[in-house]
Amino acid sequence: MKQYTANELRKAWKDFYIKRGHVDCGAVSLVSDGSTGVMFNVAGMQPLMPYLLGKKHPLGTRLCNVQGCVRTNDIDSVGDKSHGTFFEMMGSWSLGDYFKKERCQWSFELLTELFGFDADHLAATVFAGDENAPRDEEGAKYRIESGFKPENIYYLPAEDNWWGLEYGPCGPDSEMFYVKDIPDCGPNCGPGCHCGKYTEIGNDVFMQYEKHHDGHLTPLAQKNVDTGWGLERILAFLNGTDDVYKIDLHAPVISYIEKESGIKYDTDEKSTRSMRILADHTRTSVMLIGDEAKLLPSNTGAGYILRRLIRRAVRHARALGLKKDHILGVASIYLDEYSESYENLVKNRSFVLQELGREIDRFESTLENGMKEFKKILDKTTSEGKKVIEGKDAFFLYDTFGFPVELTVELAEEEGFTVDENGFAAAMEEQKQKARDNQNFAANLTTGAGLFDELAEDIKCEFVGYDSLSCEGSVVAMAGAEALTDSLSEGQQGTIITDKTSFYGTMGGQVGDIGEITGKDGAKFKVSETVKVAGGRTAHVGTVVEGSFNVSDKVTLVVDAENRAKTCRNHSATHLLQKALQEVLGDGVEQAGSYQDPDKTRFDFSYHQAMTAEEIKKVEDIVNAKILEALPVVTKEMTLEEAKKTGAMALFGEKYGDTVRVVNMGDFSIELCGGTHVSNTSHIGLFKIVAESGVAAGVRRIEALTGSNARDYYLNVEQTLNASAKLVKANASDLVEHIKKLQDELKALRSENESLKSKEAQAALGDVTDQVKEVAGVKLLATSVKGVDMNGLRDLGDQMKTKLGEGVVVLISETDGKVNLITMATDEALAKGAHAGNLIKAIAPIVGGGGGGRPNMAQAGGKNPAGISDALAEAEKVLADQIK
Repeated sequence: MKQYTANELRKAWKDFYIKRGHVDCGAVSLVSDGSTGVMFNVAGMQPLMPYLLGKKHPLGTRLCNVQGCVRTNDIDSVGDKSHGTFFEMMGSWSLGDYFKKERCQWSFELLTELFGFDADHLAATVFAGDENAPRDEEGAKYRIESGFKPENIYYLPAEDNWWGLEYGPCGPDSEMFYVKDIPDCGPNCGPGCHCGKYTEIGNDVFMQYEKHHDGHLTPLAQKNVDTGWGLERILAFLNGTDDVYKIDLHAPVISYIEKESGIKYDTDEKSTRSMRILADHTRTSVMLIGDEAKLLPSNTGAGYILRRLIRRAVRHARALGLKKDHILGVASIYLDEYSESYENLVKNRSFVLQELGREIDRFESTLENGMKEFKKILDKTTSEGKKVIEGKDAFFLYDTFGFPVELTVELAEEEGFTVDENGFAAAMEEQKQKARDNQNFAANLTTGAGLFDELAEDIKCEFVGYDSLSCEGSVVAMAGAEALTDSLSEGQQGTIITDKTSFYGTMGGQVGDIGEITGKDGAKFKVSETVKVAGGRTAHVGTVVEGSFNVSDKVTLVVDAENRAKTCRNHSATHLLQKALQEVLGDGVEQAGSYQDPDKTRFDFSYHQAMTAEEIKKVEDIVNAKILEALPVVTKEMTLEEAKKTGAMALFGEKYGDTVRVVNMGDFSIELCGGTHVSNTSHIGLFKIVAESGVAAGVRRIEALTGSNARDYYLNVEQTLNASAKLVKANASDLVEHIKKLQDELKALRSENESLKSKEAQAALGDVTDQVKEVAGVKLLATSVKGVDMNGLRDLGDQMKTKLGEGVVVLISETDGKVNLITMATDEALAKGAHAGNLIKAIAPIVGGGGGGRPNMAQAGGKNPAGISDALAEAEKVLADQIK
């Protein structure tokens, strides 16, 4: 066998296939677009799904690459020698080109010529057949013809030799094994048993079928081959180890953890497991944050998985005595190790370390309190004689302290407990239901079960509203509040779908149009919202105000022109805003969400800190300058590949069709966008940022106004300014100076007032020297005074302490039915045991209050003036106990 480094192996793999007519198609994002029903790309073939189903690939029919993958379904197994949440798949594909014969031949050449295996030590498995598909005799035949020994071919069932995702391309697979020179473990020894004689080193999938959502199989239009080899696993095997954490990708990290923790790898099972989890989870977090998707931790979807990985890494780092800086040290090593193969990591290095550090800080800030609360829950569960932590308690840890439920499960298992995960899910659903209950009719229409799911696929709705605000159409479907219907009559709220519409449906952040649909005999339907429903159809939501509507009616659809124009201004301004933000804050700014309606535009973007007033002004100035330049807004339709060549900005995760719309605003802004826009930036009129705030970790939000809305904002500001000037009897131009003058006068009056109050309080107290007592050698002045607030009481206490010289002062005052208390102790009194904070804690309850403070000064409030005398008497007893 030949030995390789990771970089050498990646190159050797691709070179092998390029020499056999393949093209390196490159790797894609680790984060899935959702089309295959999973959050991450979990297999090398996943991004090629459309081409495996028959779509023509622009690079041809023979492809190869090395694709990063993320799988977390067996996260609990991470910590052993072989499992990891991130791994690289070395792949090659035939898209309707060669099939089993060539594939088997090249796999044998790969094993023997490139990796140096001999045929005597190679075995292969093929599909044994079942009720769904026949035995793969052809696969066995070509394995033998390629060089495998007949006696080393094994037939295994579907659970071992059938490959496919939840749905999509699938078929029999054939795995290849290295056979060690050790005796059989028994009469049935072979691939699939766990005696260690057979080690899987590669897999060829023969995609002959498509699995549909209902589970049935149909033959594919074209037969494909998918070959996938795990880079880490084969790298470890070629270099003579069964521990993937000893290969060159992980070795520097393990060495670093050993050095910083003072614990040697492989010395004990628990610490070694923590080392592996820390290494793996940090690596996966680095890859996801540094990915083109720039994934950030969150409480939903893929972001939740990332958060779980980071927080699990933090916990195991702490188990090794390591802190945030050490985790970032691990991350830095991985950034270096993968820099040659993953260029995004080089470009996003500072972003990765920054966001990883932020999430660690967020978790560590709540971890201590969360662990204390977990201990309380554990103690409560134990005291109740139970071994199952209630779901509501697990949800409390999640909702309050950010503990992923999986972390709570793991912590519980370590203590011999389990968690009611169904109860947790119920508590989570209850919270979500509260949010759903607040949705309006249209929101329920789009997020509920979907009233229009059962419509025939040939019922379409063509959008013609880019070019016209009105059109003629026919009603093809209608619904009331809860079900499809054939008619809607006056006063009814409902939804109408037509075969053509000029109404834009809410999509991509832009709110849908409003307007009117008219029918026969003067029938009118007021459209209050336009939304997208099943099948990409546009649904007009509203109320019948006159007459009635029936399916198949001929209707006229008219969009509210002013409402559309305002929305267009806000949408077009958002494009200018995004580009301006990138110019001012840097190219790292990326859209994280947007919303445009007739009133405002709201834009969320990735940025780690609040914008300064100067930065906001710069952005605002750039947008207004581009509005004044009167840039033409030109929209062109082209293929996605052509659009990418223009440099158009695309939103990651957005699903684009084969044909996309590219919106150019002069040479300043180029974006992929399906929304509606002004025809010239001058039509936006005016742009004003009214708010900048944080909405999530690493995400900022700008809210802005355009056109008449911005003008109204300035008019309102002007009116407020003039009204304010009038109140203080000044001109608007002199208002700032006049306010400064008033502030100075107010400050002087307050100072004079405080001085008078202090004198009044002192006069009210009178000469109290005769009230001073000596308690165990410490002077005590404990007395009351009428009508003094807390500030006055503190000043009076300082004066009394000065007069006293050394000792303890206790002052209590009744003001408007409430009680203020203050205690003070000098240095000499402190040295003898006096403690002002503890003293006030003891006497405050007597006046119906509570409080505390430092040893030398404390204050409290109360609600029971009748207890003042008793509190003063108690002060003497408490002080006596302290001096003892």
